Amino acid sequence: MARLTVSAHFVTAALAGARRQGYDTHAMMREAGIEPELIEQEQARVTGNQYTRLMQVIWATMKDEFMGFAPARSRPGTFATLCQLVIHCDNLDCVLRRASHFYGLFETGITMPLSIRGEEALITLETEAPLSDDSHRFLRESLLVIWHRLSSWLIGQGIPLTRVSFDYPEPAHSHEYRGIFHAPMLFDQPQTGLAFPVRYLQEPVIRDELEMRHFLMTSPADLMARPDDRNSYTARIRALIGRDFTQPIPDFEAIAQQLNTSPQTLRRRLRAENTSFQEIKDNLRRDIAIVHLTRDQLSINEIAHRAGFTETSTFHRAFKKWTGVTPGAYRSRFCS
Repeated sequence: MARLTVSAHFVTAALAGARRQGYDTHAMMREAGIEPELIEQEQARVTGNQYTRLMQVIWATMKDEFMGFAPARSRPGTFATLCQLVIHCDNLDCVLRRASHFYGLFETGITMPLSIRGEEALITLETEAPLSDDSHRFLRESLLVIWHRLSSWLIGQGIPLTRVSFDYPEPAHSHEYRGIFHAPMLFDQPQTGLAFPVRYLQEPVIRDELEMRHFLMTSPADLMARPDDRNSYTARIRALIGRDFTQPIPDFEAIAQQLNTSPQTLRRRLRAENTSFQEIKDNLRRDIAIVHLTRDQLSINEIAHRAGFTETSTFHRAFKKWTGVTPGAYRSRFCS
């Protein structure tokens, strides 16, 4: 599965707990293949593989799956043990209730209980005490992502969210949520949580223990770097476009036809998912370029070609708009 790139904001946010406890966060970034100078650039991004590795380094170094944000440590292996318990559930309802009970056994002070209100199921984040130095709201955001994507993976189909609620004001990085949740987002709400159609609670768990072992080799560290693999229009358009921008890509009308909908309806549905056709294309081009810059020895001209640009100068302007620096500066300053 192709990875997304991840905003440097989430690198800073993920390391906040370690920094507060006195860990050498620069060493942790370098171990993950990230140059510390990178996160000083507001618009910079890291590859999905770098971000996944960083999360693994944080967990292993701190020996805390909650990364220093909760009142008590969540010892390494807690999440894996939970996954081994829920894999034997009959359906998603059992998964979510068992998971909430499991985390309630520990002193971390964090649970995510399930409730039902009419035709909606809600998973809400509850904390017994304020989270430590989570001014970036990183732990709250990452728990929402983990539980949405784990739930979708367990039942073998994407769970469309009807809304995502946050108990804090809209942050400056909220635009990054568009590529994560694909749902209406509400801020300054009484609770932080996810809402989805209640019918998904009766969907059966289709994974087995062997699949779970493979899943746990990289997850949940990689879940924020994965594309949302549910059956959203964003995901379906990404699949239709592909990642080979050296060939002509379908135009919007052709995409709509392949999705058996009208262009007007497709635009409306993309707006509901907080995105647009142009943004989907731009994000794919951006991610392709960053991956090649960090991984390959290709020339800037060749990377521009692979990202779908006929003129290198146009690629330079677009890349600087996306990341704040030119492709050459990105490679020389940030790629180890």
